[in-house]
Order: sequence, then C-alpha cells, then structure tokens
Amino acid sequence: MQISKRLEAVADMVTSGSILADIGTDHAYIPIYLAERGIIPRAIAMDVNRGPLEKAREHIARFALEEKIETRLSDGLDALDCKEVESILIAGMGGPLTVRILRDGESKLTGCRELILQPQSDIKMVRAYIEDTGWKIVREEMICEEGKYYPMMRAVPSGSEEGQQAVKGNGRMSPMELRFGPLLLKERYPVLKDYLLREKRLNGRILDSLEGQEGEAASARRREVEAELELIEQALGLYGEA
Repeated sequence: MQISKRLEAVADMVTSGSILADIGTDHAYIPIYLAERGIIPRAIAMDVNRGPLEKAREHIARFALEEKIETRLSDGLDALDCKEVESILIAGMGGPLTVRILRDGESKLTGCRELILQPQSDIKMVRAYIEDTGWKIVREEMICEEGKYYPMMRAVPSGSEEGQQAVKGNGRMSPMELRFGPLLLKERYPVLKDYLLREKRLNGRILDSLEGQEGEAASARRREVEAELELIEQALGLYGEA
C-alpha cells in the first residue's frame, strides 16, 4: 500500500515487532502499511465512527490481512485492554483531543512501551502532557507535505531503559521547546527552520495588521503575537538566523 508522506513518517516511528493500537484509524492505512511489510505482527485498528471503521475492514480484507489486523469501535482507548499492545499511535487529531484520549485512557497505557503522536494543532499542550505524566520524548520528526507542516513525536516511559538514557542531562522543557520541539531544536532540523521562517513572516503580517487598532481585544492579540515572535526569534537564533 502506498500512503502519504505524512503517514509514512508516522508509521516509520513504530518500533519493529510491536503490537500496535491505531487510535482513530480512519481507513487503517498505517496498520496495513506496517503489517504488509512485516514490520508489526499484529494491530488493532480503532475508530469512534462506524463509517471509517467499515472502510478500514474493506481495506484490510483487500490486502488479506484479517488475521493480523483487528478492528474495534472505540472512543479513544475505551475498547483496549491493559497490556494488550506495546505501541499506541494517535495521528491526525487536534492536540486537545489527543490529550483527552490519553488522559481518559491512562489506565490502558499499562504495558505500553511507546506513544507515537502526530497532533494537528496545539502540539505544545501534547508535549506538556507527555512531560507531566511520566513519559519522555525520544524522537521527533517534522515533514512538509503540500504546503502543510506536520510535527510528530515518539515517547517512551521515563522509567524504561530508553527513557532513562534520554532523561540524563535534560531538565524540563522550556517554553520554546514546548512550542517547537526539544529534539527538533537540538538537531537544528531543516524543516523546522523553514517552518519558523514562515511563521515569522505570518506573525509579522498579523502584527502589521494590528497597527493602530485599539481596545482590549486588539491589545491582547498583539501581546500574543509578540510573544510568539519572541519564541520564533529565539529558535531561529539556534540556526544563526535571528
């Protein structure tokens, strides 16, 4: 199966040999991609909506993967049992929904060795939740597809061997790291630089449009944009661009 650049980047974060739960699977593209290549032995494709789940079943049958990929109707992690999977993947949802699914399903994370997350918005909220709940980000990627930027992360329990190695020498994330990604910044990720330059231009235009506007709403918006620009400038300084 051929999948989008975004989905392929997310799929490539899943550890080989893991049993996977794909939350909000939609058409089960990622489980099919991974199972077809023998990267994972088994997957549970889960979705809250019956329509996409039926499409997922059709796609799974088309690739004759019914014995490897099970489908379940589920709101988040509700239909998942504890210690049933080793990898949990949530991609393509907003940050608040991603956090809600993880928070509501915290008891189901027992035995899970990794979270693969690709929020579509409010990724700062997701990073903060991960940091506050005993997980550690050990890998980040960012890709640009059709003009849109998609950051993603892989997190493991802080108490695991991999998590303990990552924790050494690293304190809590700064506001800049929460916003743009600690590892993307550390690695001076080229796609992040492109994103930062674009965001600098966009926020500069917003600031210009607020010129001369009065009132509390305009003042609050101006402060918000100025704070964002300050973080962007700090991040670009790591690339020698500020």
